[in-house]
Amino acid sequence: QLQLVESGGGLVQPGGSLRLSCTASSSQMSKYAIGWFRQAPGKEREGVSCINSWGSGLNYGDSVKGRFTISRDNDKKTVYLQMNNLPREYTAVYYCATVNFQEEVLCARGFDWGQGTQVTVSS
Repeated sequence: QLQLVESGGGLVQPGGSLRLSCTASSSQMSKYAIGWFRQAPGKEREGVSCINSWGSGLNYGDSVKGRFTISRDNDKKTVYLQMNNLPREYTAVYYCATVNFQEEVLCARGFDWGQGTQVTVSS
Protein backbone atom coordinates (compact mmCIF):
# COMPACT_ATOMS: atom_id res chain seq x y z
CA GLN A 1 0.00 0.00 0.00
CA LEU A 2 1.32 3.41 -0.96
CA GLN A 3 0.85 6.37 1.39
CA LEU A 4 0.13 9.65 -0.34
CA VAL A 5 0.01 13.20 0.98
CA GLU A 6 -1.50 16.12 -0.93
CA SER A 7 -0.42 19.71 -0.44
CA GLY A 8 -0.66 23.08 -2.14
CA GLY A 9 -4.34 23.82 -1.72
CA GLY A 10 -5.66 27.09 -0.41
CA LEU A 11 -7.69 30.17 -1.22
CA VAL A 12 -7.26 31.67 -4.68
CA GLN A 13 -9.15 34.34 -6.57
CA PRO A 14 -11.08 33.49 -9.73
CA GLY A 15 -8.67 33.40 -12.63
CA GLY A 16 -5.77 32.55 -10.36
CA SER A 17 -3.46 29.54 -10.26
CA LEU A 18 -2.38 26.85 -7.84
CA ARG A 19 -0.04 23.91 -8.02
CA LEU A 20 -0.97 20.83 -6.05
CA SER A 21 1.54 18.20 -5.03
CA CYS A 22 1.00 14.54 -4.23
CA THR A 23 4.00 13.10 -2.42
CA ALA A 24 4.52 9.43 -1.64
CA SER A 25 6.15 7.85 1.36
CA SER A 26 8.07 5.40 -0.81
CA SER A 27 10.10 5.40 -4.01
CA GLN A 28 7.73 2.62 -5.07
CA MET A 29 5.58 5.48 -6.35
CA SER A 30 7.53 5.26 -9.60
CA LYS A 31 5.75 1.97 -10.33
CA TYR A 32 2.25 3.43 -10.02
CA ALA A 33 -0.02 5.47 -12.21
CA ILE A 34 -1.48 8.35 -10.21
CA GLY A 35 -4.77 10.14 -10.58
CA TRP A 36 -6.16 13.42 -9.28
CA PHE A 37 -9.79 13.53 -8.22
CA ARG A 38 -11.99 16.20 -6.70
CA GLN A 39 -15.16 16.36 -4.69
CA ALA A 40 -17.18 19.56 -4.58
CA PRO A 41 -19.76 20.19 -1.85
CA GLY A 42 -22.87 18.13 -2.46
CA LYS A 43 -21.38 16.34 -5.46
CA GLU A 44 -19.81 12.99 -6.14
CA ARG A 45 -16.07 12.61 -6.40
CA GLU A 46 -14.87 12.80 -10.01
CA GLY A 47 -11.67 12.08 -11.85
CA VAL A 48 -9.73 15.12 -13.00
CA SER A 49 -6.48 13.90 -14.51
CA CYS A 50 -4.18 10.89 -14.43
CA ILE A 51 -0.64 10.03 -15.43
CA ASN A 52 1.08 6.73 -16.08
CA SER A 53 4.10 5.57 -14.11
CA TRP A 54 6.63 6.90 -16.64
CA GLY A 55 4.92 10.26 -17.11
CA SER A 56 4.46 9.64 -20.83
CA GLY A 57 0.71 9.03 -20.72
CA LEU A 58 -1.63 11.81 -19.61
CA ASN A 59 -5.42 12.01 -19.43
CA TYR A 60 -7.66 14.93 -18.56
CA GLY A 61 -11.33 15.38 -17.86
CA ASP A 62 -13.11 17.45 -20.51
CA SER A 63 -13.88 20.22 -18.03
CA VAL A 64 -10.24 20.83 -17.15
CA LYS A 65 -8.52 20.46 -20.52
CA GLY A 66 -6.52 23.56 -21.25
CA ARG A 67 -6.55 24.63 -17.60
CA PHE A 68 -4.76 21.77 -15.81
CA THR A 69 -1.39 20.13 -16.41
CA ILE A 70 -0.36 16.94 -14.68
CA SER A 71 3.30 15.94 -14.34
CA ARG A 72 5.53 13.85 -12.14
CA ASP A 73 9.04 13.71 -10.77
CA ASN A 74 9.74 10.16 -9.67
CA ASP A 75 13.06 11.14 -8.07
CA LYS A 76 11.09 13.43 -5.76
CA LYS A 77 8.28 10.87 -5.36
CA THR A 78 5.82 13.58 -6.36
CA VAL A 79 3.03 14.10 -8.86
CA TYR A 80 1.94 17.67 -9.58
CA LEU A 81 -1.26 19.25 -10.79
CA GLN A 82 -0.83 22.75 -12.16
CA MET A 83 -4.19 24.52 -12.21
CA ASN A 84 -4.59 27.80 -14.12
CA ASN A 85 -7.42 30.24 -14.74
CA LEU A 86 -9.50 28.76 -11.95
CA PRO A 87 -13.25 29.45 -11.90
CA ARG A 88 -15.34 29.47 -8.72
CA GLU A 89 -16.94 26.13 -9.54
CA TYR A 90 -13.59 24.38 -9.15
CA THR A 91 -13.86 24.80 -5.40
CA ALA A 92 -13.48 21.28 -4.01
CA VAL A 93 -11.33 18.93 -2.01
CA TYR A 94 -8.68 17.53 -4.32
CA TYR A 95 -7.34 14.03 -3.79
CA CYS A 96 -4.64 11.93 -5.37
CA ALA A 97 -4.72 8.16 -5.56
CA THR A 98 -3.06 5.23 -7.24
CA VAL A 99 -5.00 4.20 -10.34
CA ASN A 100 -5.00 1.84 -13.28
CA PHE A 101 -3.98 3.84 -16.34
CA GLN A 102 -5.62 3.31 -19.72
CA GLU A 103 -4.84 5.18 -22.90
CA GLU A 104 -7.50 7.80 -23.69
CA VAL A 105 -9.65 6.77 -20.72
CA LEU A 106 -9.85 9.06 -17.71
CA CYS A 107 -9.17 7.24 -14.46
CA ALA A 108 -12.39 6.66 -12.54
CA ARG A 109 -11.34 4.52 -9.64
CA GLY A 110 -8.62 5.04 -7.07
CA PHE A 111 -7.00 2.53 -4.74
CA ASP A 112 -4.60 4.09 -2.24
CA TRP A 113 -5.83 7.59 -1.36
CA GLY A 114 -4.38 10.69 0.21
CA GLN A 115 -6.30 12.74 2.76
CA GLY A 116 -7.12 15.53 0.32
CA THR A 117 -6.34 19.24 0.11
CA GLN A 118 -8.96 21.99 0.02
CA VAL A 119 -9.04 24.36 -2.94
CA THR A 120 -11.31 27.37 -2.58
CA VAL A 121 -11.79 29.73 -5.51
CA SER A 122 -13.35 32.92 -4.24
CA SER A 123 -12.92 36.66 -4.28
